[in-house]
Amino acid sequence: MTWLKEKSPFIIVSFILGILLVLFLLVPIIGSIASGANGLPAALTDTRTLSAIWTSFYCAFIAMLLMLILGVPFAYLFTRREFPGKKVLDSLIDMPILIPHNSAGIALLTILSPNYPIGSAFSSLGVGFIDTVWGIIAAMAFVSAPFMIRSAQEAFQSIDPAMEKSARGLGATRFKVFRHVTLPLASRGIITGCVLTWARAVAEFGAVILIAYYPQTAPVYLYDVFVSQGLNAALPITALLILLAITVLVIFKFVVSKPSKKSVYT
Repeated sequence: MTWLKEKSPFIIVSFILGILLVLFLLVPIIGSIASGANGLPAALTDTRTLSAIWTSFYCAFIAMLLMLILGVPFAYLFTRREFPGKKVLDSLIDMPILIPHNSAGIALLTILSPNYPIGSAFSSLGVGFIDTVWGIIAAMAFVSAPFMIRSAQEAFQSIDPAMEKSARGLGATRFKVFRHVTLPLASRGIITGCVLTWARAVAEFGAVILIAYYPQTAPVYLYDVFVSQGLNAALPITALLILLAITVLVIFKFVVSKPSKKSVYT
């Protein structure tokens, strides 16, 4: 660390503050894993724990796919076209991050209830949201949508529009340009958005518990165990969830470190 040899007070203070921040983040994580290590084998074989984790992972994956389908084309349109109300929409995209997530759950509960037009329309199709997997997916998709849209926006903004114009000049349709030029170049940013969206969805608690207490997701089940059985019973599950999060983070870093695909037009 040759930069410390500069003996700059600012650099030294920044280093100390950085160490404090890292300790603030790591100590609770390490403490939870260490405290719950003895109960990890039991947590790994407990059917209720595994079922809750599977529900979280599965529903988060569906929510991520939904946001991928809806969010990526919208993000592309947002970065390449001007239209009325664009600034208003730009502000609204981040609303799920800004509002309390229990408020998000109440808002979703309101419109998706069978007593309201939207919820009633879905009910007539056999799709219910109260205490169902669809309710979990709706809550997860709502709170995680900004991560997909913003990641895709940044990816598209990093692409020179001249490359798309060149492909159009060669006779490619807009869809072919999007498929063969834009998407490959933006793939890393979109993959990042997928992982962030999925991870945010998996961790959601406040919105999910209000619209669908059952089937229980991992955060809801952990809360249930903590309230009914206490801290000692919740620690092994906490340790397991943290280890799974670390595993996902490592896989994510490995995926994004790979070179992105090149366009067939470059």
